[in-house]
Amino acid sequence: MSDQHQSNPNITLQETLQQVAGGALDVAEAVQKISTHFASEHSRSDLDLDLARASRCGFPEAIYGQGKSAEVILDAFARMTTARQNCLATRVTEQIAIELQNEHPEAIWNPIARTVRLMNEPPREQLVKTVVITAGTTDRPVAEEAIETLRWMQYEPEIIYDAGVAGPQRLLKSLPRLADASAIVVVAGMEGALPSVVGGWVKCPVIAVPTSVGYGANFGGLSAVLGMLNSCAANVAVVNIDAGFKGGYLAGMIARQSRFENGSDRE
Repeated sequence: MSDQHQSNPNITLQETLQQVAGGALDVAEAVQKISTHFASEHSRSDLDLDLARASRCGFPEAIYGQGKSAEVILDAFARMTTARQNCLATRVTEQIAIELQNEHPEAIWNPIARTVRLMNEPPREQLVKTVVITAGTTDRPVAEEAIETLRWMQYEPEIIYDAGVAGPQRLLKSLPRLADASAIVVVAGMEGALPSVVGGWVKCPVIAVPTSVGYGANFGGLSAVLGMLNSCAANVAVVNIDAGFKGGYLAGMIARQSRFENGSDRE
C-alpha cells in the first residue's frame, strides 16, 4: 500500500467496503479490518502495536510486560480491545495487574504465571486437545505461563502436575490422558529428562520447556536445555529456558493446524 493510502483513513475504509461489495471480503473480515484500523489511530503511547498480526499469523500480538510501564500496557489492551482481539501480557508486576483490572474488571490475573489475560473473542469449541505437564511443583510458574498462553489462544489444556522421572509411576498413571493429544508441553528443570520419557509414549509433538530450577551444576537451566536438545526422542523440540509463553504458543499453533487438517476449523 502506498504512503498516500496509509495516511488517508477514508481511502482505507473505502477500499475495504469496495472489497465487501465485490465479494473479495466477507462482512466479518471487514469488521475486523476496520476496527483494527481505527484502533491503530488512537494510541496513547509510543508502542508500535502489530494489530495486523492476527490476520497475518493466526493470533494477536502478546505483550512482554517486563520493563514496560502500566501506561504502555494499558494502551495496548485498549487498542486490542477496540480491535476485538484477545489480550495477553506476560511477566507483569502485581501493581500493573491491579491497574489493568481496574481498567478491565474482566481481565484475569494469574499471580503464579505473572500474566494478565483479557478475552475479547467468543469461546472456541474444543475440538483438539493440548496437555501441559510439569516435572515438579517448582516448575509450576513456567508451566502456568504456558497454560495462560494456551487459554489466550482459546485452548483449554489438560494439566498434569508433578510427574517427574524421580517417580515414574506418576507419569504412567497419566498416560491415558496423553493418547489423543495434538501437542504436549513438558516443563522440567534439573537434568531435563522428562520430555524424552513423554516423547517415547506419544504420537504428537512434545515441546520441551527447560526451567532454571536446580542446584549449582544446573547452571540456571543450561543443563536442562542441553539435555533436552540431546533427547533421543525424535518428536521432542526445545524452546528457551523458562520460556513458558513460547512453549504454550507453539502448542497452540500445532492445535490450530490440527483443526485445519481435520477440516473442523470454525474460526
